[in-house]
Amino acid sequence: MTEHDTTRGEHVARRGAADPLMQVRASDVEPYTGLGYLSKLFRLIAIFLVLLLVLEVVTGLYQQGRDALATLLTEASRLVVLAGLLWGVGDLANLLIDVGHDVRAARILLGRLAAQSSMEREFVRGGEQEVAERPEEPRGHA
Repeated sequence: MTEHDTTRGEHVARRGAADPLMQVRASDVEPYTGLGYLSKLFRLIAIFLVLLLVLEVVTGLYQQGRDALATLLTEASRLVVLAGLLWGVGDLANLLIDVGHDVRAARILLGRLAAQSSMEREFVRGGEQEVAERPEEPRGHA
């Protein structure tokens, strides 16, 4: 192990858990509460529409019997499609939350890598300057 490797090891050992590179900003861990509520809202509306569909079918069959089947089928298909779309929008909101978490994690890791590489470059430059400034030792014949 060379002297350069030893100082690098000491440099890495000095960086502890309180290293600013390992800290995360508060804005990077804020939850996406608005999107979470929006997702739940769309899913709740979809469930509400399915419940309205069941009530409409029961009421239509009770009041008009088989004569209401054609009208009920068209209304049921519309409500089922709309409820499915709303449920899908709720899933898309959850997907946006996951994408946001991935982007945040990538931003944090990229920032850490950039800071670490700049610190290593400065450390290597400092080591090269020390070698250049060191006077040459006289070579003797033994």
